Amino acid sequence: MRSIPDKMKALVCYGLGDYKYEPEYPTPECGADDIIIRTEACGICAGDVKCMHGAERIWGDGKKTPFAKTPFIPGHEFLGVIAEIGENVKGFQVGDRITADQIVPCGECKFCKSGRYWMCQVHNTFGFQNTNNGGMAEYVRYPKTAVLHKVPKELPLEKALLIEPYGCSKHAVDRAQITNEDVVVISGAGTLGLGMITYAAMKKPYKLIVLDMKAERLEKAKEFGADIVINPSKEDAVEIIKGLTDGYGCDIYIEATGHPSSVTQGLQMIRKLGRFVEFSVFGSPVTVDWSVIGDEKELDILGAHLSPYCYPFVIEHIGTGDLKTDGVVSRYFKIEEWEKAFEYATGSHGDLKVAIKF
Repeated sequence: MRSIPDKMKALVCYGLGDYKYEPEYPTPECGADDIIIRTEACGICAGDVKCMHGAERIWGDGKKTPFAKTPFIPGHEFLGVIAEIGENVKGFQVGDRITADQIVPCGECKFCKSGRYWMCQVHNTFGFQNTNNGGMAEYVRYPKTAVLHKVPKELPLEKALLIEPYGCSKHAVDRAQITNEDVVVISGAGTLGLGMITYAAMKKPYKLIVLDMKAERLEKAKEFGADIVINPSKEDAVEIIKGLTDGYGCDIYIEATGHPSSVTQGLQMIRKLGRFVEFSVFGSPVTVDWSVIGDEKELDILGAHLSPYCYPFVIEHIGTGDLKTDGVVSRYFKIEEWEKAFEYATGSHGDLKVAIKF
């Protein structure tokens, strides 16, 4: 007889724009190699919102195979306590508080076998496919190949919920290879941008400059370590950056807004031989002048995807306070209030990160 209920509360996506709250959805089965957690909470990512609104990157455009595989339970920024554990699982026990990387690597492709699991060719993830349902449910199954991490029980929930996004932030900043001689611009001071700011500040760049359209986010950016903040809607950010760098431009530009104008802006303000890191998920393809990247400036263009090998550092340094978190998670909702939660997750009410709490 199971120690957990056979039914649970869950938000289920049945198709593009077709989301339903299910008060009695089947609880996942626990196989011999699986772990079932009772979910504490699940943050709502911009990617979850874009998925709900039909982003081509997730749903396809008639040419690409859709990334989404319905029906699925959304959510990848979640953690919980082990409620059931398979007989073959080692190193964990019922009652442990754990979380996992968003990617669920296959373990068999050349990327997984060479340690580059975050680029797994199969590329199953939590929260977008029915093979690995996400955290907007009372219980979640972690399969054998999930990349699991223990979370200290004393770590407050509002901090623990930032492990996944801050892991992504760390990877993006690591891709930038910041030194203490660099003028670094981070465009976007949402949750992921703030994670980048607080981590980049630990690297002591020559100048850390943050761009955002919202005054309250710029204030938070300063609190988290930015030297200079600029609102591009009120000031000429390109001219300011060039004025601070003898006309050359910034050394490193990290794009974290998901808006096409931020990409164009970055290409304008970065110096020749600069390093441009693109992190965001865009709602549709973005077009730029590639002559700037090649013939004009010979830029290094780097992508950043997920959070490989980042969780242990993030968990430790969120715990010590080296990575600032104050005020990022601002509001919790019940799963029954999912529509309101998704509305607040857009930031239209001034929130950075909202979460569904169980």
